[in-house]
Amino acid sequence: MPELPEVEVTRRSFAHAIEGATVQTVRLGKPLRWPLGCAPEWLVGRRVLSVGRRGKYLLIGLDHGLVLVHLGMSGSLRFAPVLPAAGAHDHFDLVTSLGTLRLHDPRRFGAVVYVDSLDDPQALKLLGHLGPEPLSDAFDLVQFQAQLKRHQSAIKSVLLAGEAVVGVGNIYASEALFLAGIRPTVRAARLNRSRAARLHAAIVQVLGQAVALGGSTLRDFSSASGQAGYFQLQTMVYGRAGLPCHVCASPVRLLKQGQRASFYCATCQKP
Repeated sequence: MPELPEVEVTRRSFAHAIEGATVQTVRLGKPLRWPLGCAPEWLVGRRVLSVGRRGKYLLIGLDHGLVLVHLGMSGSLRFAPVLPAAGAHDHFDLVTSLGTLRLHDPRRFGAVVYVDSLDDPQALKLLGHLGPEPLSDAFDLVQFQAQLKRHQSAIKSVLLAGEAVVGVGNIYASEALFLAGIRPTVRAARLNRSRAARLHAAIVQVLGQAVALGGSTLRDFSSASGQAGYFQLQTMVYGRAGLPCHVCASPVRLLKQGQRASFYCATCQKP
């Protein structure tokens, strides 16, 4: 499932290439998670001004309105001057004067939604509840600590919920907690100031490193230019159950939290 680093890598891989393009045609395939929100022809003639990101949503800014794109569980984007004919799992083409942006999504949990602005009710419904961006100045340590004190749930679950900070998905939560030396089962409210500060720094470090390495390609993720990610090749605990910890050589453990796999080192990560 694409997480924040994969979405940011995707954004960076086509943002500059599509900026300034004029929409020529829109092709819709099978229905996605939500309807487009406008007639496809309404987008024809619009000019692409920017490509931003909020959490796991890409925000394609037009000269009027925005197109929000979510990759869902199996989605990926491609952007190229020319693409082959759409296949069975290609459900959206934005054909522009500079190339075609295509959403490929075998499981169809992704979405492409047009909104008039970020104040549009649909935009607020999708984006309004998201926590601060971890790779921006909005991710304030004092506010992060205050958010953790509000929750009695396990810290791993709090990170995944996206209220204290947005976009820290399963892979990167496991890695950040390892780097901070915090076991995933610790109640968030129990973290003192120094441990919360270590976790805050670890989240920024892990996500920044993941973006620099092109994200994680566990199954079929690749950027809009077709490049795979390499973060998964150097994880400290994620996906390494039973293997020796890179730091202390104790076996990495696996547990289930809310139907998600959590990987940790019982020696390096304190309860």
